[in-house]
Amino acid sequence: MKRAFPIFAILTAGLLSYGLYGALIQAPTEQTMGDVQRIFYYHVPSAWTAFCLFFVNLVASIVYLVRRSPKVDALALASAEVGVVFCTVVLVTGPIWARPVWGIWWTWDLRLTLTLVLWLIYVSYLMLRRFSSSGQTPVMAAVLAALGALDVPLVYFSIWFFRTQHPQPVIGGGGSIDPRMLHVLLMNWLAFMCFAALVCWSRYRLEILRRQVEETQALESLLAGGSSR
Repeated sequence: MKRAFPIFAILTAGLLSYGLYGALIQAPTEQTMGDVQRIFYYHVPSAWTAFCLFFVNLVASIVYLVRRSPKVDALALASAEVGVVFCTVVLVTGPIWARPVWGIWWTWDLRLTLTLVLWLIYVSYLMLRRFSSSGQTPVMAAVLAALGALDVPLVYFSIWFFRTQHPQPVIGGGGSIDPRMLHVLLMNWLAFMCFAALVCWSRYRLEILRRQVEETQALESLLAGGSSR
């Protein structure tokens, strides 16, 4: 695994570079919106990647509730942290696109509002993990993650079943997209998924080491307290 990590990191860097080239140069300019549409190649893949990470968090949380495995709990935490980062990218890039296209930075559109709620749920999840010292914190966080994941399909399908200001889907739902745009979009999603996996794996290993250090310190304190009596 130690040898595979740098190879995977180099591959990911190559994909990200190619994705940037595709987004800025290779993809054709959209006729209506112009170059501002190119943020689409980062906005959409970030959203899809965040959804995937929140799904990993959901599965890991359910498995933890069943098996109480610390390693699974560490995976749930790592995926939630990285997922929040990508969800933040979505909330930042969206208004950057909306300002020149809609004329406003933000509107309480259904999809935008549900995405903000999703971000708040998982930020609350991370705050619970960070500041709660209860022994039941992982259990409470797992339950919160299971409930928060219910918002993901609501965000995704909101523009399918409701009339919103947000653009309608171009993949499925009767939409269409230039094949060159689709190629760049999917390449960026692949690059983002690889980058998310890379960061998530690094964060997971760091969390495992942190817990091992805390266990060692707790054991040393216990032994020191027993020897002093």
